[in-house]
Amino acid sequence: MSENFVIDNSVVMAWCFKDETSLYADTILDSLEKAIAFVPLIWPLEVGNVLLVAERKKRLSEADSTRFIALLSELPIIIEQEAPERMIKEILAVAREHKLSSYDASYLDLAMKKGLPIATLDKNLLAAAKRSQVPIIKGNS
Repeated sequence: MSENFVIDNSVVMAWCFKDETSLYADTILDSLEKAIAFVPLIWPLEVGNVLLVAERKKRLSEADSTRFIALLSELPIIIEQEAPERMIKEILAVAREHKLSSYDASYLDLAMKKGLPIATLDKNLLAAAKRSQVPIIKGNS
């Protein structure tokens, strides 16, 4: 796979936790050798929140989180800037239409806006992408 795509946080965080790894997540990670992944503006906060919760539950140490953030910074992941007015209006409308959280809707909206496929492990986001005719990155590509 060398096509650029939108990547959901569910895939990114699977790289962090040994008990959440999957062939799909590994395939997506490998694809970043030739492709660029795009994420919405909310993504760094989502990553940080997952890491904080994992630290508080003793799944990760602070050093583990720091290492993971350093690894992410080396990957070709582009954070797409978005106007706050658009985030509150259009992305909220996408969330309502597809019964998604505003966070998940931001990934779907980005894929639709850029005309890119999406990589996700989130079942609700997968279903919404299918309904919206957004191509989904398959694990064996």
